[in-house]
Amino acid sequence: MDKAKNKKRNLILLSILGLVLFFGTWELLVHVGVISERNLCAPSTAVQTFLYKLTNTKPDGATLFAHFFSSIKLSLAGFVLAVVIGIPLGLFMGYYKGMDSFFTPLFEVVRPIPPIAWIPIVILTLGIGFKAKVFIIFISAFVPCVVNSYLGIKLTDPTLIDVAQTFGASRWQIFRTICIPSSMNMVFTGVRVSLAASWSTLVAAEMLASTKGLGYMIQIGRNLIRPDIIIVGMLTIGLVGALMGWVLSLFEKKVAPWRYK
Repeated sequence: MDKAKNKKRNLILLSILGLVLFFGTWELLVHVGVISERNLCAPSTAVQTFLYKLTNTKPDGATLFAHFFSSIKLSLAGFVLAVVIGIPLGLFMGYYKGMDSFFTPLFEVVRPIPPIAWIPIVILTLGIGFKAKVFIIFISAFVPCVVNSYLGIKLTDPTLIDVAQTFGASRWQIFRTICIPSSMNMVFTGVRVSLAASWSTLVAAEMLASTKGLGYMIQIGRNLIRPDIIIVGMLTIGLVGALMGWVLSLFEKKVAPWRYK
């Protein structure tokens, strides 16, 4: 037990050391002039800007909290919609050959299209409001949910299915009690990728006539040549995404505890 605790503690310390070395090297390179602060601010400057933006609206018209709440509404709306639609679709496509044949050709055509390529057609059909932005995020998060759920079903051990059929289990019973539980590893992997995709697409989604949001904040920083604003927006997206990933892992431990044994 003590050995396991020591190993876990050492891994945590190693993670902290990696962060300290990264940000310390970055700070040093800026201060000695290897990196121009006009192009990339020092971490200490970003921290000062972060604290300033908590209560001030300049130069982008909103506080960091306002940008955060605007972005998280968009990100969660697109992400949740992708999970609710994408996971069942992927599971059913993987299990029922008819659905596989019906949806796969269309899905294979749509899948390679990058989310940002949808922006012109989305503007024409949905405008530039909340729905349009949610759709862009939905598209980016939808594909990993479908693909991983589909593969999770396809990778189900056929021996388990044969045993269930021997005992007279119906197709629905096999799907519900064997295929879905065995696919949870892949399903949660897809959810994790989708969560990351929803945040990575945020900047593109907030190109659509936004006045708030972390992506909008980054764009204003670019227009004003304010690398500190850009870095604060980027790091906030990274921190929020990491926090949501941690919350997802806690949920995963409750739903699929065997993954952590």
